[in-house]
Amino acid sequence: MRTSLQLFFFVCLQTLICQAGEAVVRPLDYAKNFTLSEYPDYKVLTVRKAYRNAKREFRYALVPRSEALPADLPEDATLIRTPVQRVVLMETVYVGYFDALGQLDTICGAATAEYISHPEVVERLRSGEIQHIQSGQKLNIERLLLLQPDLILTTSIGEGQDVSPQLQRSGLPVVLTADYMERHPLARTEWLKFLAPFFECEPRGLSVYSEIKDDYEALLELTAGLEARPSVFCGAPYSGVWHVPGGGSFVAQWIHDAGGYYLWADDDSQGGIPLDTERVFLKAGEADIWLHPSFYRSLNELYGADPRFAKFRAAEIGEVYNNTRQVGQKGGNNIWERGIVHPEEVLADLIQIFHPGLLPERELVYYDRLESVQTMP
Repeated sequence: MRTSLQLFFFVCLQTLICQAGEAVVRPLDYAKNFTLSEYPDYKVLTVRKAYRNAKREFRYALVPRSEALPADLPEDATLIRTPVQRVVLMETVYVGYFDALGQLDTICGAATAEYISHPEVVERLRSGEIQHIQSGQKLNIERLLLLQPDLILTTSIGEGQDVSPQLQRSGLPVVLTADYMERHPLARTEWLKFLAPFFECEPRGLSVYSEIKDDYEALLELTAGLEARPSVFCGAPYSGVWHVPGGGSFVAQWIHDAGGYYLWADDDSQGGIPLDTERVFLKAGEADIWLHPSFYRSLNELYGADPRFAKFRAAEIGEVYNNTRQVGQKGGNNIWERGIVHPEEVLADLIQIFHPGLLPERELVYYDRLESVQTMP
């Protein structure tokens, strides 16, 4: 670990290199899917793994509005003038990042707005200050052009998917992000360092990230020496297929960090592993804890979907939990806004579930234990 003095000289050296005309690549702790390179007159953000099996990188050149365009800008980079002042969000997850950076007032349009949880954003959507944006086949490019955004943030699950070809050809300032492809919860938080340069608020982004990282790593000290770890599995079938998170996913990392033993930890994949209920039962029938059983919020609902679920030991002993405590009336869930940026809060919830004695005074923030609901005769 660097001392404060070492860090000071390290930053000074990097600044001198940058002033000399060479790029400085800012160090990252956990994030693997982007890099930030600083030149004397501009910055370049590179997204390496925008989706699974991506064969190309995406680069974005950030140039201050007050400056002339540098002659040496990379030709393959999308130009973004900073600080951006009008932003369209095509995914609700960005709301958590904007809240952390103090940039909610820059949002001028949002897709899937019915799933947004943040009360300030919900109110601005209601008043019309933020425009509802259609996505997919219903995307209206003309409406986006009228909004005159400085930045459109979106994701893609594959080449030619999710990002409309019209949007790609529109000339609008579209930026692909890939935080969902990261393997560690803190890596997703570290995307604050990716977004902050668009607003020229890097000190705030670094400060917020550092505080969250310290809190997360302090919680790790509670579970680092545990020998007894409850066995954990996740999910429930959808359309007949049960996708359990791969052992290389950030969900699996959360479970490990919270002192749990994830039953599919030895599978290094990041995405969901498609299985049928019988195969899941063979491996997880005697597991201690069941997490994230789809959208179900009571044992009645769970057993109503498939009576065989009652045969899992975790269900028999009442150890089924879902991250539905902050689900809104229209289905939006704050864990996918604030919880992604604040993984230390989710980690603390999981520690409480796996090892209740470690945080005895704390109440769960995102999780509920599923109970049987008595129905009126």
